[in-house]
Formats: sequence, C-alpha cells, structure tokens
Amino acid sequence: MAQARYKQLVDELAAEIRAGRLQPGTRLPTHRRLAERHGLALVTASRVYAELEAMGLVSGEVGRGTFVRETTLPPGQGADQQAVAAGLVDLNFNYPSLPGQADLLRNALRQLAAGGDLEAMLRYAPHGGRMHERACIARHLKSRGLVAEPSRVLLVDGAQHGLAVTVMALLQPGDVVAVDALTYPGFKVLAEAHRLELVPIPAAGQGPDLDALERLCAQRRVRAIYAMPTLHNPLGWVMGESRRRRLVAIARRHGLLIIEDAAYAFLADGPQKLAPPLAMLAPETTVYVSGLSKSVATGLRVGFVAVPDAWVPKIERAIRSTTWCTPGVTTAIACAWQDDGTVARLEAEKRQDATTRQVIAADALAGLRCVRHPASYFVWLPLPEETRADRVAAALVREGVSVSTAEPFATSQQVPHALRLALGSVGLDKLRSALQTVRRVVGEQSY
Repeated sequence: MAQARYKQLVDELAAEIRAGRLQPGTRLPTHRRLAERHGLALVTASRVYAELEAMGLVSGEVGRGTFVRETTLPPGQGADQQAVAAGLVDLNFNYPSLPGQADLLRNALRQLAAGGDLEAMLRYAPHGGRMHERACIARHLKSRGLVAEPSRVLLVDGAQHGLAVTVMALLQPGDVVAVDALTYPGFKVLAEAHRLELVPIPAAGQGPDLDALERLCAQRRVRAIYAMPTLHNPLGWVMGESRRRRLVAIARRHGLLIIEDAAYAFLADGPQKLAPPLAMLAPETTVYVSGLSKSVATGLRVGFVAVPDAWVPKIERAIRSTTWCTPGVTTAIACAWQDDGTVARLEAEKRQDATTRQVIAADALAGLRCVRHPASYFVWLPLPEETRADRVAAALVREGVSVSTAEPFATSQQVPHALRLALGSVGLDKLRSALQTVRRVVGEQSY
C-alpha cells in the first residue's frame, strides 16, 4: 500500500508541476514534512523527490530545500546543450568568426586544386597524420610554448575528438578522474559515455584547489586529472606557474595522467610569455589537446594531441577505431594557413575581437558580478541570492535571448545559480543589446 501511495504521490506532484499549478521556483515541503503530511517513511519521501528530480521537474539544493524547476526552458539551456531555436540571439554557444574568412577558404581551395597533390587526398592518411603535417602542427605548438617532436603529435578531427581518443586509449570504465567543479560540458559527456567517475575539485582563485586535490588522492585511487590551465572554460582563469608546478608534483606523486585542454589557450595574450603548458612541465604524463576550431573556424575540424612516445600507438589505435584519419583536404588547408601566417593572424585578430567584446560586456552588465578573462569569449555570471538560473534563462528566452545555465558545466551535486554568456557568436551591436537585456531581466528576477 505504501508503495502504491508513493507512486501515486510522484504522479500527482508531476501533474501539478506540468500543469503550472506549482509554479517554477516554488519551494516544496521538506522531506520530513512531506513524509508527515502523506503518512510516508522519511526514506520514501526522499524517493519521491529523487524521482521528480530524475524527471527534471525539481531540483534539490543543499541548505535551501527542493524547488520546482522551470520546465519551459528549451533543451539548449540544459545538460544537453542542443542548438538554440531559430530567431534567438545566441549567447549559449561560441563559434567566433571574422569578416573575410569565407574568402580565405575560397582562395585556399583554389590553391589546393591548382597545386596540391589531390590524388593523395583521395587515399587514407596514416592514423596520426602525415609526418610533414605533424611537423607543421609541432611548429604551431611551439608558438604556444610547447616543444614536442613531430612523432609525438597526432592529428585528430577537432579537440573534442582529441579528448575522446585520449579517454578511449588511456582510461577504463570506473576510473576516477578529478575535474573542476565547473568544467567543459564536452568532457562530462565523454565521461558518461565511457562510465568514468568524475570527482569535483572546487575553485580557489585562479585555478583548482590543490589542497582538495591532495586530499582526494589520499582518499581515493584517482587515475587522471582533466585541467584547463590556460583560459579555463567557463571561469576564464590562467593558472600561474607555481600552481602548475604544484599540480604536476601531485600528479607525479600519485601517478596521475594529466589531460590538458588548451582549446582557448590562444586567447591568452602572448602565449609564449605565459606559464608553460603542463605538457611542458610533465611531458611524460600529460596529453595536450587543442585544435583550430575556435582560433580559425569551427567548421575546420582539425585538432591535435601531443602525447608521450609510449602512448602514441594507443592513441593511433583509438583514432583508427573512430575516424581512421583526419581528412586530407582539411589538414592540407590547416597546414597551408599555419605555414603562410594565416593562423597566427587570425588568432591575433580574434584576441582583439574577444577583448572588444569583453569591453562591451563590462559596460552592458555594469552592476552585476562577472567572472571573466579580459580576452575570452565568455562571461560567468553568478546570480544574486535567491535568484534562480532556470527562471532567468526562461525569461530571457521569452525576450529572444538564449543563454546557458550552470547545469551543463557543473560536476558537483550542488549546481550554482549562474549563467555562462558566450560572446563570440553575434554581431557587436546585437551583443550589446542582448547583454543589456540580460542585465534587465536579472534585475527583474532578483526582486
């Protein structure tokens, strides 16, 4: 009978929420009060809320209670981060582009047709790329402060593919991976697909709390750490050299694999002057992953990984099992642009573009607390006390603006009420207007 009542109560509350009779943001009774009201055991009342949370209808927040979620929020603002609806101003995804890039591609294709070895592009390439292409990427990495022999550099179909083959080749289901409490959603998706256990490390200033990492390694058998030391997504930090060296020391002491994601590192001013990549400090235990999607064009799916010699065959095998090789046409264009200075020029222009957008953001969001890097393409916006991110995001959709909540980025059980604003996908005038809308709506939802 208790089981039937429990299921009935789940259905009743779900119907109330879906019908709008329980409004988004409504604080539900405590577990104990729910149990008393309906004659249930406390553990059964907890199961009721757990099922509603699994259905995406409520969210439990430590120290605050259980709240009705905003169910009208499109999937693009939830964990799946799907493409936003047509007609919305997109502050959810970053696909930065510069004027004239289409002409660059048109000219590159003409040059390729006129002088390239087209016959070779119709055949399979080696899994990790042709050696002259790997040497080209090694020269590019040197500009980012990483010296790696071409034999240790492998081409992949974008940085996400680089992360995927790293996980496939070097980790096993059930492995414990330390990650930032707020991290790149694409790695969360990989972890779920490969059944990795992600354990969150809180932030401490410009980087992860390394004391917390030390404690975790003392308590658990941690296999790897996933890190973004230069231009963290979404918090924009750049870790200092001393913190990097301590992270490396922890990794060596506990036998951790380091996965270094440098997708946005090109935006940090003067990469060669910054603290060295983790892969430079600990080349024997670090996989460095990056690509040209953000720095050149999102459709140019050319990424690269730099790995220790011993792991090259394993990564090549993972590339073979997924895509076999990176298409010759795209790698030829990428290498030609690297050699003629186009990549360096586009990266410099995008640093300036991102800086301009951050100036606009600082002005448009004046009065709100913002966490950001002055040359990044995103802003992290913690919301005022008692302001719910799902309600703000839903209100913004009604105003024609799409943003992301913290949910896709959070690895901890407690998801902060915050927004991540992507600045790189719309024109400057539209960006200013959209950010002003964000400020206004946050203010309205804060009362």
